[in-house]
Amino acid sequence: MNTAPGIPLCDLQTQIRALEPELLGALLRVLRSGQVILGPEVTELENEIALYCGARHGVGCASGSDALLLALAALGIGRGDEVILPPFTFFASVGAVCRTGAQPIFADIDPLTYNVDPAEIAARITPRTRAIMVVHLFGQTAEMEPIRHLAERHGIPIIEDAAQAIGAEYHGKRTGTLGTIGCFSFYPSKNLGTYGDAGMCVTDDAALAARMACLRTHGMEPRYHHKYLGWNARIDALQAAMLRVKLPHLDVWGAARQAAARRYDTLIAESHLEHYLERPSVQPERRHVFNQYVVRVGHGQRDALLRHLKGEKIGCEVYYPIPLHLQECLRYLGYTEGDFPVSEEAAHAVLALPMFPEITVEQQRRVVHTCAGLLRPQSRMAA
Repeated sequence: MNTAPGIPLCDLQTQIRALEPELLGALLRVLRSGQVILGPEVTELENEIALYCGARHGVGCASGSDALLLALAALGIGRGDEVILPPFTFFASVGAVCRTGAQPIFADIDPLTYNVDPAEIAARITPRTRAIMVVHLFGQTAEMEPIRHLAERHGIPIIEDAAQAIGAEYHGKRTGTLGTIGCFSFYPSKNLGTYGDAGMCVTDDAALAARMACLRTHGMEPRYHHKYLGWNARIDALQAAMLRVKLPHLDVWGAARQAAARRYDTLIAESHLEHYLERPSVQPERRHVFNQYVVRVGHGQRDALLRHLKGEKIGCEVYYPIPLHLQECLRYLGYTEGDFPVSEEAAHAVLALPMFPEITVEQQRRVVHTCAGLLRPQSRMAA
């Protein structure tokens, strides 16, 4: 029986303990102010996130899902429109598109980065294309230069789903400024996570920012006068205050994640597992912030390794086991198995290993050693 302590996929408790006095102080500040919905805490967070990203405007909202929906709604996207996006991402990306009444048009991914392939986008642009939704998956940006050229040529806005990639960079520019509107999630497991749900949109366009700010409060401006058909997508002041405590630490945590990723790379190589655990591919001129450390497991061993790690009390997760085009609720779109082979292959092979800023060398050694315990015998048999 294994009596060793478990290793979580994502450890939230260490940060809470380290920041507890500041977090409690922020919560008390909000409670004593009596301003718990929107208000100065939210305004300050919006300004601080916008400044961090290098954008002019920030609009706080209730979740990353609401951020995507606000972006689409602000751009006026609805029935009869098409939005191009990858099928290998979390459901919120396509869910937001469908809720506007628009048609999601999937474009397959690059096999190295798991991000959308610009050539696949180019092949799917039609006169009805009203937006390109680019997902920066696992903490690394998509290949934005050709995507931007496509968007400019066709007059199509780009929505960045940067839920997993705050602080990531492409040629020195941060996510949120690589398209028309950038959308972030502050779900607890994100690199910048709060203790509930929260999100943010950033943009350089003042008119879009004003529209999103109005939409998040039922389209109301002024009070009880409704300009748009909006909904309640407000961010709580309590969440904003806690995020303000954590934001100054984000780059230090990001550097710790990068160091942990390099250690994983080295440990996998030293264990002679590189042919059985394909390490993340960091592309040139990118800052990968490793919201997840995702390996591709070879020789059909992904599910066996998943069970093996969990049996040893090591957190791991499959992001994502079913591509969006094969989800039951999207059958009406008419896609079938084989339509997006790169996404489908990734769904059968990827596995996220434990990743958080405070992960120790000893924990990482145990993770890789446990992987080797299953994969080394398989590798010898394969040889």
